[in-house]
Amino acid sequence: MAITLDQIKSLREKTGVSMQACKKALEEAKGDEAKAIEILRKKGEAKAVERGERSTGEGIVVSYIHSNNKIGVLVQFGCETDFVARSDDFQRLGRDIAMHIAAMNPLIIAPAEVSPELIEKEREIWKAQLAKEGKPQAMWDKIIAGKEKKFREEAALLTQAFVKNPEITIEKLISDAILKLGENIKLVRFTRYAL
Repeated sequence: MAITLDQIKSLREKTGVSMQACKKALEEAKGDEAKAIEILRKKGEAKAVERGERSTGEGIVVSYIHSNNKIGVLVQFGCETDFVARSDDFQRLGRDIAMHIAAMNPLIIAPAEVSPELIEKEREIWKAQLAKEGKPQAMWDKIIAGKEKKFREEAALLTQAFVKNPEITIEKLISDAILKLGENIKLVRFTRYAL
């Protein structure tokens, strides 16, 4: 079975493990992501996944006000201990993500959280665009599915490319911090204010 790049990327974002290790685990698991995670955990490589199951009762609220004083962001982050909550690395992560939210204006945290009503509105717009472009109606479902996936990823904070390093997503940034700090970290909620 051929393993796709999307499967490898998805596993990497969930585990924080190298692309090569993800590919090997997926090949060994014959494409089954849950089995691949189990394989990585047995090898001790998927620490972020293990930590992701632990409770985050501590944390911080971070604020960011843009230099023009017209955009402000509040973000609530959870972690396991007060020790990590007070650490410079955790607070820097919070400030970086708050600044990213100010710059990129995500609508929600994860792609699955986009409301069905918003997706329905966008689908109507996409259908009108496809009709205007003269695309064959037989292709519409496939094209619209691709547009919906892209829309969800662009609207969701976790799947956006990090503004300070577009090579990684916010999800990967958090996953790297989990590995570095040795604790589960959760982005609980955020609010963006703009004049």
